[in-house]
Formats: sequence, C-alpha cells, structure tokens
Amino acid sequence: MLPTTSVNSRSQGNGALSPRDAARHTAGAKRYKYLRRLFHFRQMDFEFALWQMLYLFTSPQRVYRNFHYRKQTKDQWARDDPAFLVLLSIWLCVSTVGFGFVLDMGFFETIKLLLWVVFIDCVGVGLLIATLMWFISNKYLVKQQNRDYDVEWGYAFDVHLNAFYPLLVILHFIQLFFINYVIISDSVIGYFVGNTLWLIAIGYYIYVTFLGYSALPFLKNTAILLYPFALLITLYLISLACGWNFTKMLCSFYKYRVK
Repeated sequence: MLPTTSVNSRSQGNGALSPRDAARHTAGAKRYKYLRRLFHFRQMDFEFALWQMLYLFTSPQRVYRNFHYRKQTKDQWARDDPAFLVLLSIWLCVSTVGFGFVLDMGFFETIKLLLWVVFIDCVGVGLLIATLMWFISNKYLVKQQNRDYDVEWGYAFDVHLNAFYPLLVILHFIQLFFINYVIISDSVIGYFVGNTLWLIAIGYYIYVTFLGYSALPFLKNTAILLYPFALLITLYLISLACGWNFTKMLCSFYKYRVK
C-alpha cells in the first residue's frame, strides 16, 4: 500500500524549483490544498487512513516510513490528505458519547463534553504541543541550520495526531469497560488498573512522538524526547504509593466542566 516511486518536480538544471512549482510548494498553498480536500470526501483515502490507525498500534515505524515516501513524491513531510483527521474526529465523537453514557450525563452535558474534548483536549492542546515541538526541533535539533532542513509545522501537528490516536483509544474506549465496575471503586485494584492504563496511554504518546521526530534524517539527539518516560514512571509509582486514582479525578473533572 506504500508508494515506491519518486516523482522529481525540479525542472531547472541546477536542481531548483521553477517559480511555478515553487508557488505550489509554499506553506500557504499546501494548507489551502489540505483544507479544500476537507469538503471533498471522494478525494480522501479512508482505507489508507484506517491502515495507518491500525499500524500506529502494531508497528508505528511503518506509518512514518510512509512520510518518507510522501517527501520523495510530493516534496512535503506533512499529510496532504485529511482522511486521518476526519476519522480521528469520528473516533472522538463516538468515544466521548460513550464516556458521557458511562458517566450518566444528560444530552446537553454530553454535547458540552464533546465540544470540550474536540476543541480543547485535541485541537487546542494539539496546536500548543505541535507549535512547541516545531519550535524546539527547529531551534535545537536540526543538524545544520538551513532553510532546506526544517520541520514543517504541519508535520509536527501530524505527529501529535498520530500520538494522540492510541491515547484516545486506550483512555476513551478501552477504559470505558472498566470504569464503573473496577476503576472508580475505592479498592487497590481500581486505581492500579486505571493508573496503569494512563501509564500505557501516555507512554504510547511519548514513544510515537519520538518516532515521528527521529524519522526526520536532518534532526539530531532525538533520544531526548524519550526522557519524559523517567518522569512518567516516577509519577506512576508515586500514584500507586499514595492511592491516587487518575481516572476518578478525570471523571470528576469532566462532570465539573460540563455543569
């Protein structure tokens, strides 16, 4: 399913893009093309987006290998097809409605929760993290400071979406089956199961993020992106020792912010 041919769009003898091709490769042109395709569902490759979602769990390296092919064929690292974003939005809606049902929320409370999760938890936090990682990677991780070697902001946002999807499935889908009967109970097994799911979900986010930036050949020292694992494991052990139940705190917070 991966493209293997390379299309050379450089038309000038010195390897530079022609003015016409250069205009097509500006950030604004790429963004316009991406947003325009949001309204043309027939042009989206949902089958390939589902393939990516599957392999983000089983072999995320294969997903980022496709980003290399996109760079070779379309001269950009970021996705040019919004199908993944559309499917992720559907997952968000379905899982949030499920969360509202499990937490016994009313219709309007569930709608408020859905709007919060989509525009704050996913998009808002995603914009913040993507911008921060875009700045850090371009400022400190690029091997040689050159305009030809920089991390696209769109790619940084794609990395966030890739890492957010497994976290969403674990915390907003798998966890739903254990909340009422296991996790929110006042037993040791309750906060052990809940906090362990948080450990796995956030650990997945860190690892997939690391893979995203380590896949770029012009970045260095990307192993530092794995350092948060130490803090994550430390917080996990402290939470077990103190009896903190992160899922119970999350449920209380969800109920509070939709009042």
